[in-house]
Amino acid sequence: MPILRLKDIRGMSTEERAKKVSDLRTELARLKTMVRAGGAVENPARIRDLRKTIAQLLTIENEDKLGIRKTEEKPAKKSGKKEKKTK
Repeated sequence: MPILRLKDIRGMSTEERAKKVSDLRTELARLKTMVRAGGAVENPARIRDLRKTIAQLLTIENEDKLGIRKTEEKPAKKSGKKEKKTK
């Protein structure tokens, strides 16, 4: 289960995103420290989820700064069979 959904991230303000990135980086550093020290991490997949969420937050923040607005549309399905090329 994702930590944050994209529509939730897009709904955040710049300050909220910065605060969330800071919190997630702190948690990630804590988990990485536990792994390096040889301790057992309760949920090892959480590290990957944290990294992914941080990347999503930073990407959306950069999109907003550059004025790029991505829509969350699903790609249109191709209809019918593929047409064969004739010589």
